[in-house]
Amino acid sequence: MKYADIMKPHTQTSQDTETGTPNISKTELFAAFAAERRQYALTYLAQKPAAIHLGDLAEYISLKENNPSYDWYQRILVDLHHRHLPYLCDVGLVHYEEETELLELAVDREIVSPFLELTEHAE
Repeated sequence: MKYADIMKPHTQTSQDTETGTPNISKTELFAAFAAERRQYALTYLAQKPAAIHLGDLAEYISLKENNPSYDWYQRILVDLHHRHLPYLCDVGLVHYEEETELLELAVDREIVSPFLELTEHAE
């Protein structure tokens, strides 16, 4: 799927019937990248070829935020679980299995790559 395809407005179906990929609006994509922790999550997931454990993501984010303490790690876990992962799952960017705490990117990396490059240059 090409970047331009994902930028099309929503249709009546929630997924592209040819690819099975969710249709994500521009507003949803920009909102997904509005929070720094979601940027970190998508960056990390885009680097991984398979599902990762939620704890690995929280550890990565705590290192990115220069606060690798256990308390901060726990705060990140709660924030991801209650705030960021539900949003990323609802818009169709991430698959998250609560029972196993495994998550993975739900779209092709090429869809999020341009946004990730923008966030890297903004730092």
